[in-house]
Amino acid sequence: MSAAHPILVIRLGAMGDIIHALPAVATLKRSFPRRKVVWLVAGRWVPLLEGNPYIDELAVFERKGLGSLRGSWRRLRAIRPGLAIDFQGLVQSALAGWIAGPEALMGFDRSIAREPLASHFYTHRIPVAGPHRVERNMQLVRAAGADEVCWDCWLPEGKAEGSLPARDFVLASPFAGWNSKQWPLELYVALAERLRAEGLELVVNVPAERARELAPFPGLRVHSSSLAGLIHATRRAVAVIGVDSGPLHLAAALGKPGVALFGPTDPAQTGPFHSRMAVLRSPEVETSYRRESGIHASMREISVEDVAAALRSSLIRCSSHNVELWRD
Repeated sequence: MSAAHPILVIRLGAMGDIIHALPAVATLKRSFPRRKVVWLVAGRWVPLLEGNPYIDELAVFERKGLGSLRGSWRRLRAIRPGLAIDFQGLVQSALAGWIAGPEALMGFDRSIAREPLASHFYTHRIPVAGPHRVERNMQLVRAAGADEVCWDCWLPEGKAEGSLPARDFVLASPFAGWNSKQWPLELYVALAERLRAEGLELVVNVPAERARELAPFPGLRVHSSSLAGLIHATRRAVAVIGVDSGPLHLAAALGKPGVALFGPTDPAQTGPFHSRMAVLRSPEVETSYRRESGIHASMREISVEDVAAALRSSLIRCSSHNVELWRD
């Protein structure tokens, strides 16, 4: 590939999906060090990528209002990429790649793309194998000729926000994009009591705009923060308890021990990748990626006792913390 034109990476969000694409993008930059790598991302996720040594430029995609959308299109056209790779597989992300006008636009084959119609925009449709999203993303860049495989999942240091315990604490992030993936909030209260009796404090991290949802649960120590504050708190924690959402994948990428709580979604596809976390999931649950308004019944089957025991085992297995397992 010519070094004259940049490589455009398209993954607008969300947090976990961006984290799952980081090793593939590191592989791109390692393989084509003279090529400029530009990442198209939604504005709210910029703090996750700022300072990344494998990214030369961030292009912010905004679609709030016609003026913002037109500005995003103009910025896309100005990039003039030789190659664009759509990791998202949506019509919106594929259209963004097409508007950028690359010589080649790569994406997942119709059978894999989240929205099959997206594949019609691609000049190269790549069939991939293997269940996990991290592996599929890596296969996509390997198809582009990236052969210097790098599993580095670089993440920023974050920023201290709010008040965190001086002593060891376990961090939990209870919310997910889909309610069906969440564990009942009242069970976190019981878990906090159990951990407190064992000498550990449970801190529940939530975005500031959702902190009031925990008001009915005064037994919880709540830490509300921005994305930068979440990253800092995750680095500080001795372990993490999470559901299938961005904060869990952040913790896994940072090598944190802990417990991943899964219900309808399949941990083989979207679980913590190569991590030290225990995964709890009912063996009878049927995999589903349908958005539901209520908590999935299988999530209620995960008991406080099971979570506490899995956390204890995870901590015993890990004699040290903060080892980033994805780094080569």
